[in-house]
This record gives sequence, structure tokens and C-alpha cells, in this order.
Amino acid sequence: MTNLSRSIPNGRWLHIIPPCIIIYIVAFMDRTNIGFAMAGGMNKALGISATVSGIAAGIFFFGYLFLQIPGGKMAERGSGKTFITVSILVWGVIAVLNGFVQNTWQLLLVRFLLGVAEGGVWPCILGMLANWFPSKELGRANAYFIMNIAIASIITGPLSGWIISVSNWRYAFIVEGLLTLALLAVWIPFMSETPQGAKWLSKVEKDYIVNTISAERALTAKQGKQNITLGQIFSIANMWRLIGIYFCYQVGIYGFSMWLPTLLKELTHSGIAGVGWLSTIPYIGTIIGLFVFGNLSDRSGNRKFYVSLPLIGFAICFMLATVTKSNIWLSFAFLTGCGVFLQSASSIFWTIPPLLFTGEVCGASRGIIGGLGNLGGFLGPYIVGWFITTTGNSNAGIYLLVVFLLAGFLITLTLPSVTTGKSSLITMGKSSTVPAENATNMK
Repeated sequence: MTNLSRSIPNGRWLHIIPPCIIIYIVAFMDRTNIGFAMAGGMNKALGISATVSGIAAGIFFFGYLFLQIPGGKMAERGSGKTFITVSILVWGVIAVLNGFVQNTWQLLLVRFLLGVAEGGVWPCILGMLANWFPSKELGRANAYFIMNIAIASIITGPLSGWIISVSNWRYAFIVEGLLTLALLAVWIPFMSETPQGAKWLSKVEKDYIVNTISAERALTAKQGKQNITLGQIFSIANMWRLIGIYFCYQVGIYGFSMWLPTLLKELTHSGIAGVGWLSTIPYIGTIIGLFVFGNLSDRSGNRKFYVSLPLIGFAICFMLATVTKSNIWLSFAFLTGCGVFLQSASSIFWTIPPLLFTGEVCGASRGIIGGLGNLGGFLGPYIVGWFITTTGNSNAGIYLLVVFLLAGFLITLTLPSVTTGKSSLITMGKSSTVPAENATNMK
């Protein structure tokens, strides 16, 4: 952080980040608590196989596609707060309905609709954060926001495990779905759409945010093309690189997250409440990883390196956790290592689109990358579930998840030099030189 930004008041960090974190804590809880339901009796109650439960966990991400681009555009147009308010209402009701399903088809339908309802929230929040934090702060801002995933996982394990142990898996869905509706008491009064409309913001801080971000966007617009069709966006090679990286990463993330309760139950032979508590430890590592890698990335400006390193680290730890299953605590230590790398690349990854694309392309890219890339969230749980059904163990499925993580690592290495902190801007697949005095704003 520059000396100038250090002298600026920090109200934006205290007022904007916490509501975003709280919203997505519950969103992530509602999408992943099915992992504890699977380990806590849902499969037996509904008469479904591990393959089908893997499909049920992953079908969420097909629904997740539909509102990705609209969510990103709502933030660009200044309607993000309203969009997320409506999303909270809808996904809260659907999350509760998970607890009332009676058969496989009802479960698949409700999970799909939950994905539709939540789909626009992630790109919308990322777009809103980009309105509040200049480029040199955005890696840390995204990292703090993405810590919600680790916090949600720490809460979901003990809470879901406890609810299931004292009642059943249905109440885990119902109680945690009702928490979603309570989010409106946090989101509506505390979140501000833009600095210009925030009454609590000091003039010094407002001028710093507005002027810095305006200068960055003016530079980007000067270097690139603003009017572009959706077809042209899909013709950009760098867009497909980012989609490929994010897809492979999500295969690993959700393969790990959805099946972690089952893996821990197999490894330790603990009850569901004990599994819930054990599952928190890898996610404590996730918080540490996000903080450390986010700060290192912002200091160096090397986004490419700090995306690739967690991907390879995640792959190695996941493989070793599987190889060492005969040693419970060593295997668990490697699962904790997976947690450290689990989300470390995410916050840094989302600083890359503004480096590669101009304003209009960047807004659409968040939705496209998130929508298509998150289909990996379907494939990861399905792979593990299918191998459990066909072979009786999860090892082969986990090795395939490792292959996807390695593929994501290799694609990351092909990203252009601007993502290493060098002063050039990629527009429509071509590079343009950025004036040296503005290079730091592009990091």
C-alpha cells in the first residue's frame, strides 16, 4: 500500500467488507450443508446412491449459470444492493424447501433452483467491491471477502453436525435456510452501493476512492475497446484461459468440500458431530492461506505466481492425504494442508480480469468466468460419488481431482506477462504498453 493510501481513513474496510462476508457465509452454508446431510442419513432416507448424491450436490452449479452475467451487470449499473436483496429472499425460501424433499427428483429440482437463486450474488458482490477498492487494494479486499467461505465451513460443520445429531438431516436444511432470511437485517441497513451515496464516508476517503478508481478506469478505457458484443468476448483467448483455470480449480474445491465430511467419517470412524468439529480445522487453514497469499500478491503485484502456487500446493496435499490414509493423523494433516491452499488463489484470481480486459468486457467476464468455471463444482462432487459407487472407495476419484488441479496450474503458467505485475494491458488478446507512471495502478 502506498503512503498516500495509508494516510486515508479506512471506513470502507469496516463498512463494506463485513456485510459482504456475512451474506456469503450463509450462502455458502446453504450450498454445502448437503455434504453433512449426505453423511448424516439423507442418502439412506431417500434411497439414493453416492453417485446420485454427488449429482444432487453438483446440480446446484447448472442453476448457478443463469444469473452470473446479470449479477455482474447489476453491480456495474449501480443496482447491486437491490439485486442481492431479492436474491436473499428467494434463496432463503428455497434453502428451507431442501428440508421437505421426499424423493430424488424433488432434491435435484430444489438444488437446481437454489443455484439459480444464488447465482448472481458472487459476481454482483465482486463488482460492488471493485467500486470501493482501487486496484492496489483489491487483492486484499477480495481475500477478506472470500474468507467467508472458510468461516462458513467452520460454522457449517459443527452446526450441521449438531443439528443432525439432535434431530435429523432435514432440520439442518430448515434451520440454516431460515438464517438466510435473517440476513436482510444486516444487508439492507449496512451496505452502501457506491462511495458517492455513502453518508457515513468522510470526504477525504470518498475523494481518494472515487478519484483513484476513476483514473484507473480512464486508463483502461484509453488503452482498449469499449463496445464489444458477447460473441467477441467469447473469441478472446485469455477469457478461455481464465475459464479453464477457474473450472479446474472449482473441480478440486467442491470435490474436496462436498465429500470432506464423508472422507473424515471414513478416515476417523467418528460420529457426525465429531466429523463436524474435525472439519473446521482445514478451514482454519483456509483463513490463514487467504490472508497470507492475498497480502503477498498485493505487495508483489505478481498475480500469476500467487494463483499458480496454491493450485499446485492443493494438488500435492490432496494426493498425499489419499496416499497416507493408513496413518490417520498424517492423512488429516495433509487434508489440513489442502485447507490452507483451498481458496488462497481465489481472491487473487479475481484481480486478473481488470488487468486483461477493458471496462465493459471486464464486467461481463466476471459472469462468464464464474458461470462456466463453476460447472467444475458439479464435476468435482460427481467424480468422487461415481467412484465411490463403482469401486467402493474414493481414492480414484480424488486422484482425478488432483489431475484437474494440476491442469489448472499448467494453464495459469500460460497467462500473459501483465499478470506478473509488468506494465502492459491486454485488450482483445493484444498487449498495449501502459505508461510507467501508471504501472502501479495495474498491479
